[in-house]
Amino acid sequence: MSRYDRLAYTPSVRRVQQEMGSAAAAERRLRAPDDGPEPLGAAETAFVRGLDGFLFATVNEDGWPYIQHRGGPPGFVHVLDPHTLGYLDVRGNRQYLTTGNLRGGDGRVALFFLDHARQARLKVFGRATAVPADQDPALAERLATPRTDGRVEQLVTVRVEAHAWNCPNHITPRFTERELADALDPIRDRLARLERENALLRAELAATTTGARPSSPRRTDPPCPPA
Repeated sequence: MSRYDRLAYTPSVRRVQQEMGSAAAAERRLRAPDDGPEPLGAAETAFVRGLDGFLFATVNEDGWPYIQHRGGPPGFVHVLDPHTLGYLDVRGNRQYLTTGNLRGGDGRVALFFLDHARQARLKVFGRATAVPADQDPALAERLATPRTDGRVEQLVTVRVEAHAWNCPNHITPRFTERELADALDPIRDRLARLERENALLRAELAATTTGARPSSPRRTDPPCPPA
């Protein structure tokens, strides 16, 4: 994680760390040599591929940050190689703030991948590009399965500079509909079996009860005497 720390710990950040008493710990994280862009490992690759969304941060020409959510089926963000992420960008509200920021700057971005269910999060620094979908048909085909539903407009790729796993504290556990379904399906099956068994036992009990209590003889009145 030294590469991520080197990019994140600017002089201003280091001064605050000194003020807050965390400079020594930060210094230990910076001792490893900087070997350039940091590749995604097996854990990071599996994490990204397993999520259905992430937050995408850019900065405009005036220095204002902008964060956008991108979502789709798990795996819509493809790990093309250990240094490259990519996905098909579909039409949204047509404001194009993220795209404008990418074209107006040098492409530096931050990605935030968060898994509420497992209380884990991964931070990524990178440089992104967004180009029309017909500019690279081969890449578009590679990113097509799976992808977000909608009209595809752009190919977005991110060259990973560095990444870091973030502290899991204060992540509220939340679960998607798919995750809940996976957990609840066995319970639903068991409830259905119990309901069938209960209905069968009720029917057997009703039959037993009916047989134990024969109906009383029907009352017959004597015939009326002749008038």
